[in-house]
Amino acid sequence: MESKVYAENRRATFDYEILQRLEAGLVLLGSEVKAIQNGKMNIAGSFVIFRGGVPYLMGSDIPPYQPINTPDSYDPNRARPLLLNKKEIKRLESEIHEQKLTLVPIKVYNKGNRIKVELGLGKHKKDRDKRAALKKKEVRREIRQVMNS
Repeated sequence: MESKVYAENRRATFDYEILQRLEAGLVLLGSEVKAIQNGKMNIAGSFVIFRGGVPYLMGSDIPPYQPINTPDSYDPNRARPLLLNKKEIKRLESEIHEQKLTLVPIKVYNKGNRIKVELGLGKHKKDRDKRAALKKKEVRREIRQVMNS
């Protein structure tokens, strides 16, 4: 069975040099699952923080599936706990604090009947690195245009 990508954070690979990728589960409400399956999730600008040894996905937006039937207490930008095992949590927490790294979501997809998030452990790029990446992308585009002509 092929997995479907529901949301992607293209900005993460531009702003961060991704050193390691890992997969985590996401704690969601039933209506949030339906909204994600309809493609209504936005993870641009979101990140992961640790509170009391539990990783939370912050800054992700999941609008209500049915706005009319949604309870008043529903917060589309709430902190959503991530499901990782204790060894991974300890290792990630220590790497983030020691090496000054950031944990960012790269994409949200399904795996079987579960919704998973791919996380990237990365280092923030400097402006010169971003300019070099843009220049390389532009050169590739020009080469492709010349080859197709």
